[in-house]
Amino acid sequence: MALSEQRKGYLYDYQKAKLKRIPLDVPKEKYGQIKTAAETTGESVNGYIKKAIDERMERDNLPPATSETP
Repeated sequence: MALSEQRKGYLYDYQKAKLKRIPLDVPKEKYGQIKTAAETTGESVNGYIKKAIDERMERDNLPPATSETP
């Protein structure tokens, strides 16, 4: 189902206001390993990486991320 122009505009505005892109370059072999691990756990690559970051921050006793963090 195609998105309406209004919905596209809303999503664009939301992403611009609330999200920050983080480019991540990894060797192709490493990407394959990450993708396989994510699929094994039933997650997307993006979700898998986000979860890994959250777990590392928790292990390092860093405060949890909030929506107010720049």
